[in-house]
Amino acid sequence: MAGGRERVTHMLKQLYRASCMCPAHSHNYSQSIEKVVSGKTEYAFEMSLSNIRYGKGVTKEVGMDLQNLGARSVCVVTDKNISQLPPLKAVLDSLTANGINFQIYDNVRVEPSDQSFKDAIEFAKKREFDSYVAVGGGSVIDTCKIANLYASSPESDFLDYVNAPIGKGKPVKATLKPLIAVPTTAGTGSETTGVAIFDYKELKVKTGIASRAIKPFLGIIDPLHTFHMPERVMANSGFDVLCHALESYTALPYNQRSPCPSNPMNRPAYQGSNPISDVWAIHALRIVSKYLKRAIKNPDDQEARAKMHLASAFAGMGFGNAGVHLCHGMSYPISGLVKNYKAKDYNVDHSLVPHGLSVVLTSPAVFTFTAPMCPERHLEAAQIMGMILLIT
Repeated sequence: MAGGRERVTHMLKQLYRASCMCPAHSHNYSQSIEKVVSGKTEYAFEMSLSNIRYGKGVTKEVGMDLQNLGARSVCVVTDKNISQLPPLKAVLDSLTANGINFQIYDNVRVEPSDQSFKDAIEFAKKREFDSYVAVGGGSVIDTCKIANLYASSPESDFLDYVNAPIGKGKPVKATLKPLIAVPTTAGTGSETTGVAIFDYKELKVKTGIASRAIKPFLGIIDPLHTFHMPERVMANSGFDVLCHALESYTALPYNQRSPCPSNPMNRPAYQGSNPISDVWAIHALRIVSKYLKRAIKNPDDQEARAKMHLASAFAGMGFGNAGVHLCHGMSYPISGLVKNYKAKDYNVDHSLVPHGLSVVLTSPAVFTFTAPMCPERHLEAAQIMGMILLIT
């Protein structure tokens, strides 16, 4: 077992050295050029996440939140599918009841591209919004984050904040407007994190922007919104929750990451597994183990769908500070190189491998490979997921 652990550790360190500075899920990304402190490994970790509010029907409070913020002109971001469903109506009813002026941008692309981000940025730049509301899944919330970022930093080039080597990976210094995220899927946890992912069409790759500055001011988790998810959307969203929890729990520990930053502002958002992220990952796994199958099989199972909505946020809190690893890393070529595949239950006009599906496809091979590095954590996760382990 010791030899296997050394082999995996060596491989992960080699991948670490050879990898690009991806801000989406890697642990080595820093938002500015870091002065290496030779021979030193990390000794600390941080916990950063959005404010979270949970409860059935809690969407009715969003208008009051904006009123409390003194909002006068709100950008509501959603997609064509959600624009026809009750979650958006609930948001708009609350804004109207509280006298909030708003404009709707509903042209979000499921699995955003650089062009779809730019379209949303252009919409936001032409108006003087003082706050944002995202109503939808991870694609909508990520698009809203980026519209807010570039409208708040209008002189910036699009690639300024995109991770190196594709972009310049500059630190975000602009002051962004408040963003309230109302998730309608139970998967990405984007309402808790400071990351936004997109397809960079020119290179046929997925990349992203990561900064604590772009995380939502508030995530409103209303389980009533999950009842509108079709079966496959629920399944693929749930797979994302599962992998977020498993990967963040089995990620390289924060105190094995190097170099140690010379300044705390250079400490990356994705730091490696740590005692706080572990709590959220394990709790999310327990919920997934008990409720995911029920939520998929029976869309009327309100308890299961509500629990999975909460598990998505829990896993987001975990991976949003620990990061994840190979499942997510290898999902990018799977989804980025798609040509003709269109997933069931996704009403889109372009080829699409849903994110959760692209992630879970490699998970059996990934966890077979990583198990020797931290067998106790893999065994604990397996037991939580219902495996009966016979160890003598």
